[in-house]
Amino acid sequence: MPSSSLTSYLFLTFVLVITPGATTAVVLRNTISGGWRAGAATALGAALANSTHAAAAGVGLALVFQRWPIALVVLRWAGGLYLGGLAISSLRRSITGKASLETRLDTAGRRGDEARFWLTGLTVNLLNPPIVVFYLVVVPTFVPAGAGLSGFAALAAIHVAMAFMCHLGWAMVFHRLRGFARRPGPMRMLEAGAGAALLYLAVRTVVRS
Repeated sequence: MPSSSLTSYLFLTFVLVITPGATTAVVLRNTISGGWRAGAATALGAALANSTHAAAAGVGLALVFQRWPIALVVLRWAGGLYLGGLAISSLRRSITGKASLETRLDTAGRRGDEARFWLTGLTVNLLNPPIVVFYLVVVPTFVPAGAGLSGFAALAAIHVAMAFMCHLGWAMVFHRLRGFARRPGPMRMLEAGAGAALLYLAVRTVVRS
């Protein structure tokens, strides 16, 4: 791959992964709820989903959406509804104050909780239409002529790794913020902010053409 083309791809990918979106919002939500391990587990689940999308695109997922365009509509609605459910959960906690910070600190990091957070990250990205579009439309434009599947896989791996590291960084930042906000009031404000962001993203996912 020409160095200029690779540089352009790296720059574009970096801009995309640092721009907050649905996955970032869920990483923040789970970090606020369960701490660093919860955020890391969410990031790991999201990375697996990205890898799954990349593999599907590599074996011809584009043909599925070309033959059944309704599939992308269904994916968009499923993703929007799932994000909406997460938003309602966060908003409910911010209003009721259910589960004190001390309780969440005591229960954070249990294996069952980590699996649940991992599954959340996996599900959100599997139902995230922009990820599908990225692998089906954007990545192929940067694959050099003749590189074939190996070239596509290399570019996809770069995106997966960059997104994973970015989400880990967000988890670290909000874990520290969570540590400073041990009182119920600030925690409820963080929950409300995460819920509002998720609700906005849910609506945007559904109405996006």
